[in-house]
Amino acid sequence: MLKEVASPEVTSKINVPLKIVLVEDDPVMQLGLEQFLEDYDKFEVIGRASDGYSGVSLALELKPDLVVMDIGLPQLDGIAATQSIKQKQPDMRVVILTSHTADVEMIAALASGADAFCVKGTSLKQLEVAIDCANNGATYLDPQIARRVIGHLKYTHPKTPATTLSSRELEVIRLIVEGKSNPEIASELYISISTVKTHLRSIMNKLSVDDRVQAAVAALRSGLV
Repeated sequence: MLKEVASPEVTSKINVPLKIVLVEDDPVMQLGLEQFLEDYDKFEVIGRASDGYSGVSLALELKPDLVVMDIGLPQLDGIAATQSIKQKQPDMRVVILTSHTADVEMIAALASGADAFCVKGTSLKQLEVAIDCANNGATYLDPQIARRVIGHLKYTHPKTPATTLSSRELEVIRLIVEGKSNPEIASELYISISTVKTHLRSIMNKLSVDDRVQAAVAALRSGLV
């Protein structure tokens, strides 16, 4: 009776750990995450960064399989850092790990191309699940926020084509999708906060939505951004 033997190529990949880069500005949290991940033979932390720019540079240099990314980073936030990584390395997985759970920020994180979203303070076991899901090509949402995100997607029904938004309104909605606050939008576009609010009201009226989160979802679904 013939005995089936795995080819050398297959065998060599069986025990190769998933290479991970951590991007976290809290040194205690960073150390805790590294120790947790290193307890698993299937994970290997190959790099650490404490700000967004360094995180992007390290990810592009080391080319890990996956990046665990905090949102609240100095210099460049985790959403923008994720966008930058995904633009250059679309197959690189990114797991967002954050204490920020504002609806717009969650939508922005997913719009950035993140493959998973975990809330800090939940069981670290959830992080393992999120990493495994992302590594297998699935999208993972922390149970704390999944229902809220699905609710927005379910009840948002954009009825107006993109051409009805002015160029300035398109700039505003793009920044809203990126998770920017009204003061941040005003600063970036060199306009007043009251003008931002005026544009936002116009956008919501045109997209037939009731708040900025629904506007962000409508913009994503209709291809505005």
